[in-house]
Amino acid sequence: MRYRALGKTGIKVSEIGLGTWQLGGNDWGDISEKEALSILHKSVEMGVNFIDTADVYGMGRSEKLIGKFLKETKETVYVATKLGRRQWIENNGWPAKYTIEMVKRDIEDSLRNLGIDSIFLQQWHCIPTEMLKSGEAFELLERFKKKGLIQHWGCSIESIEEGLICIEHPGCETLQVIFNIFRQKVAEELLPVAKQKNVGILARVPLASGLLTGKFKKGHKFSEKDHRNYNADGAAFNVGETFAGIPFDKGVELAEKIKEILNPSGKITMAQLALRWILDHDEISTVIPGATKISQAVDNAMASSLPGLSQDAHEKLRKLYKDEIEPCIRGKY
Repeated sequence: MRYRALGKTGIKVSEIGLGTWQLGGNDWGDISEKEALSILHKSVEMGVNFIDTADVYGMGRSEKLIGKFLKETKETVYVATKLGRRQWIENNGWPAKYTIEMVKRDIEDSLRNLGIDSIFLQQWHCIPTEMLKSGEAFELLERFKKKGLIQHWGCSIESIEEGLICIEHPGCETLQVIFNIFRQKVAEELLPVAKQKNVGILARVPLASGLLTGKFKKGHKFSEKDHRNYNADGAAFNVGETFAGIPFDKGVELAEKIKEILNPSGKITMAQLALRWILDHDEISTVIPGATKISQAVDNAMASSLPGLSQDAHEKLRKLYKDEIEPCIRGKY
């Protein structure tokens, strides 16, 4: 496992981290506590030292499982969580504004769930653009940083516009953004600015909800509780969070063309090469794929040790994006 600087935090994190939306147990199908803890332990055994979660993943379940894991491990692990969407879920809509009391409650609940005294990285969780523009949300996190409840803060965002807004605040140390072979515009318009400002980048949805594993066929049916079923067209939340906003059957078709370019062979999988594509951008601090099986956690971590893709492969993927992928993207970008 290789490690990279996480923006201005002064910390080096594994370039492959672990996303834990799936540990909530309510958007990727069922996953048992035993399975969840095994995935966490195996990931850290493979060199992962960065885990991303959120208070709404299973309404605290993901955080609580990570908290139990932290008590079991002797390794140093940096945990990032997110807040903001809980208010949207509980109140069936966004609040007019976030208050000190709201943020205090959410931070304290995350601290309790995780079993820690201070959150390493607290992030706003894809809150509305207008709330980011006002700057009040940033000042709230600055307040709790001064109190010591959080050590660093950043923002999980849905568009390049939002990322550029957040970067302008000197206290913003990280951005979490959808970045994968289907979403290449980020490399042009956001990553260079983040590098200039020394803001760490967390790449989420790196495998486009599994499409970039190359394992799916057209017409595949996902379980009722899986967001790849109920949010395939953005019925529940931003469509970009599911298949990176690409219609599923079209995504399967495009993934086959990507596979031809990446040319996986032997023990190197298409998923690993798709992760490697992201890591070839040195502005990225860490990629946070999820895993519902131990084997997935192992394969993801091993992508760190692969050599970079050839310039020819990057050029072909760029052309495919411009010619065929970009016109298909839906959702905020």
